[in-house]
Amino acid sequence: MNFLEQMKSRYTVKKYDPKGKLSGETIRQLKDILHLSPSSINSQPWNFVFINDEETKKKLAEASYFNKEKILNSSQLIVFQVIKTPEDFEKQIEETLPEGSVNYYRNFVQPKGAAGIRAWMEHQVYLSLGVLLSACAAMEIDSTPMEGIEADQYDAILNNTGYETLFAVTLGKRDENDINHPSLTPKRRLDVEKVIIER
Repeated sequence: MNFLEQMKSRYTVKKYDPKGKLSGETIRQLKDILHLSPSSINSQPWNFVFINDEETKKKLAEASYFNKEKILNSSQLIVFQVIKTPEDFEKQIEETLPEGSVNYYRNFVQPKGAAGIRAWMEHQVYLSLGVLLSACAAMEIDSTPMEGIEADQYDAILNNTGYETLFAVTLGKRDENDINHPSLTPKRRLDVEKVIIER
């Protein structure tokens, strides 16, 4: 199956098969893929927290509104976080990035103020989500991106200090009766002419 067909067949899973466990090698590959995610000026203002402890997973599930069952029955939960303060971020890039990249940040991002910097950093984390979901499609891993979580509760459970939770993703194997499967609930997208524009 080519990548286009894989993207046509992927969808956001609503119900997981709790017996559908991902292998350790698959998880290792996904960690490497996330580590290679692109970001503006190679800024990498993120953490990807792979939840392996079952008790922690249960606590996070309780702080996830209608996503509770997805988390409990999935094989893997990943929490995506962003650096909490511009000061911590600036310290990181000054220690790790070349002068040209730091100057770009100082000239084009920093003048936007704290709210603008925060938005810019969050955009980088969302780029990594696209990488993960695409990789899952290519590897035929079922996935569910979730913003429907109590981020402040996640932070408390994970004892976050320098990072804040933005969203989470579950991975695993869909249940054969998942009502969101395209055979039961066909994909709906805007007409291609409305979103693919040529000039």
